[in-house]
Amino acid sequence: MTRTQLFIGPLAKQAGVNPKTIRYYEAIGVLPPAQRGENRYRLYPKETIELLQFITKAKALGFTLSEIKEIVGVRRQDQQPCAHVRSLVEQKIVDLDQMLADFVAVRKRLKRLLAGWEERAKHHGSQGVVCPHIEGEPLPSRGYK
Repeated sequence: MTRTQLFIGPLAKQAGVNPKTIRYYEAIGVLPPAQRGENRYRLYPKETIELLQFITKAKALGFTLSEIKEIVGVRRQDQQPCAHVRSLVEQKIVDLDQMLADFVAVRKRLKRLLAGWEERAKHHGSQGVVCPHIEGEPLPSRGYK
């Protein structure tokens, strides 16, 4: 083993991740396969620390492992992935805006449900297939049809 290679334990500790996470990333192709020493232990180049930190930061920004794999794959081909990352970021913002709007709508419906709870209980009691409070709600305009 050269000084620039690390076993999985020290790599995990320096990168701030679990060794199982490293094995998983390797299995799904986010990390390239590790070299193996004479003892068959995994050996990683020291640069893998930065790659694992990149993955951690990208996940914290909402990137999926599939998206991260794409980004890393572009970089492995000696190309700059930043244009691709920018388009992913722009789409994520659109998706988050929609999710926020959906969450606000659900929150309003839940508050309306809670506000009418006592009144519905007087009129309907506990009559219902499961819960009359939910059963009395109109179906949302979006969602499953």
